[in-house]
Amino acid sequence: MDLTTTNVLLGIMAAVSLLEAVAVIALLAGGFLMYRRLMRLIAGIEGRHIAPAMTRVNAILDDVKDISGLARGAADGANTGLRQALAWLMERLRDLARR
Repeated sequence: MDLTTTNVLLGIMAAVSLLEAVAVIALLAGGFLMYRRLMRLIAGIEGRHIAPAMTRVNAILDDVKDISGLARGAADGANTGLRQALAWLMERLRDLARR
């Protein structure tokens, strides 16, 4: 029995398997390199655009917080003043009703 044809086919299959392994390794390496480039790109975009925008947004939110605190204080003061004025008015009306 001659196994020459079988050995040639097995050799071809082995060579194709090696080529497939090299192709898979090349694809994995290429994917890893693309991943690193993408991460650098995202970090660059974040550093150039997102971080300054977040700084501005945080400054605006701090200003809004200060203004809302002032408005709350003014509202509390107005509420206290109104309550005192109403209490004074009610006292005067009671005095008038007693007379």
